[in-house]
Amino acid sequence: MIVAEAVGRALAACGVGTAFGVVGSGNFHVTNALVAGGVRYVAARHEGGAATMADAYARMSGRVGVVSVHQGPGLTNALTGLTEAAKSRTPLIVVAGEATEVQSNFHIDQAALATAVGAVAMRVASPEEAVSRAVEAYRVAVQERRTVLLNLPLDVQAAPFEGPADVMPPPATAAAVPAAGSSGGPSAVPGAGSSGGPAAVPGAGEVAELARLLGAAERPVFIAGRGARHARRELEELAALAGALLATSAVAKGLFRGSPWDLDVSGGFATPLAAELIRGADLVVAWGCALNMWTTRHGTLVSPGAKVVKVDLDPAAFKTHVPADLGVAGDVARVAEALAAQVAPRTGYRSPEIAARVRAEGRWRDVPYEDESGGGRIDPRTLSIGLDDLLPRERIVAIDSGNFMGYPSMFVDVPDEGGFCFTQAFQSIGLGLATAIGAAIARPDRLPVAALGDGGALMGIAELETVVRLGLPMVIVVYDDEAYGAEVHHFGPHGHPLGTVTFPPADLAAIARGHGCAAVTVGGPGDLAGVAEWVDGPRDRPLLVHAKVTAEHGSWWLEEAFKGH
Repeated sequence: MIVAEAVGRALAACGVGTAFGVVGSGNFHVTNALVAGGVRYVAARHEGGAATMADAYARMSGRVGVVSVHQGPGLTNALTGLTEAAKSRTPLIVVAGEATEVQSNFHIDQAALATAVGAVAMRVASPEEAVSRAVEAYRVAVQERRTVLLNLPLDVQAAPFEGPADVMPPPATAAAVPAAGSSGGPSAVPGAGSSGGPAAVPGAGEVAELARLLGAAERPVFIAGRGARHARRELEELAALAGALLATSAVAKGLFRGSPWDLDVSGGFATPLAAELIRGADLVVAWGCALNMWTTRHGTLVSPGAKVVKVDLDPAAFKTHVPADLGVAGDVARVAEALAAQVAPRTGYRSPEIAARVRAEGRWRDVPYEDESGGGRIDPRTLSIGLDDLLPRERIVAIDSGNFMGYPSMFVDVPDEGGFCFTQAFQSIGLGLATAIGAAIARPDRLPVAALGDGGALMGIAELETVVRLGLPMVIVVYDDEAYGAEVHHFGPHGHPLGTVTFPPADLAAIARGHGCAAVTVGGPGDLAGVAEWVDGPRDRPLLVHAKVTAEHGSWWLEEAFKGH
């Protein structure tokens, strides 16, 4: 056995279930060893796609993600996906060959590259430490919720390995909770805000002070983030006692679906009602949620007179973005349970009038709008509502970035927190299709839906072949305005030339058919009949919906986004 094989087998023994990648000479043996150890390997067509697939898989399965890449360009090709994962604190291991000889064409400072984007760089420096370093990479990814680059120098990985073959996996974290539908097991990992350790147990003083604030609040609102995705029951029970309304950040969309007090997403995607009620709160409690500029509309959703509390495993979050008046360090579920024993029941924000308004105005499809479809183009709101009506409810929706992104995020519903995959920490376009593939592999029980703009779709088009090859019954919706719409609507009103960000029509349906997909072009509401036919059929091929959308107006959330540039 060589070192590369020992590393692959060690990661498999730790509990890795699925790995993604593109194989070259520098990661050939370690990838085969992963497969020999029982790991499912998913071959992508580009390393950027592979990294994003692994990220999405980890988010939606509750298991650690693994991506295997070639040295040098294999890693640089994966860099955008790696950055997204690192910024999102996704438990992910990137196994990369490494050319340490300075004269090699493949040589770069891979460790510095990883560190620069927020990942943890590790290296197998000798045969003797091969297994221990692989196990440590797994431990850091899972227990510290970090993206780890495990470098395998070419000369070291080719050396004989003479150590013991047995691997003792690191202990599972105390509060590790697999995602909905996950089988759990030794590789189950927590979402951000749910890992174990001393900080998972809240301090009694902070809990008592939060209980006092809840007891005094007349209009409390809970905003749950990714760190709360494992704690729906605990938060709903506490909210019922405190009389709190429920909202989420975008990444936790669907967490409170079905509750009569669910305001859905807070921030740029918030309905007018949600924005009004959150802005009217006298106490905002962020559960595993940073309250960043997107979730708070640059702070404008938090009233100047409101108290702000953050519950998070990382105390550094207490002073970022909207600073907290009180920070409670601990696991979200444990803090909520401790509070439930101290909070007396009260009405709070939960009046019959508010309940009636949430029923009548709580979803974007309840907000009246003037349908602008016509001239061979469909209003993206009408498109999204039509798809929401046609597609099965048990779905998992992945969103790319761009001017279009709010339409599927706001108008296409999801059944729960396991139905929405939002890789937007780095705000890169082009990740949506690969995100949908990773999410689909994590949740084969649900219909995968990829929502893309035309720019992002063409960036990631190579992975259409991957969708077809894997036999995924995916619906790929392309909101095509024949432009980089964000730039058009940002610079166009100021009279700037737009020739660099607009494009001639492209027949995306024909491209999809060339890859083996079914396809339908939608230029008006009547064309959605083609989607209905696919849904009612055998679904033996993925479907690409080439939607020619109206483009006269910029999205209302776009102006919020550009405030952060």
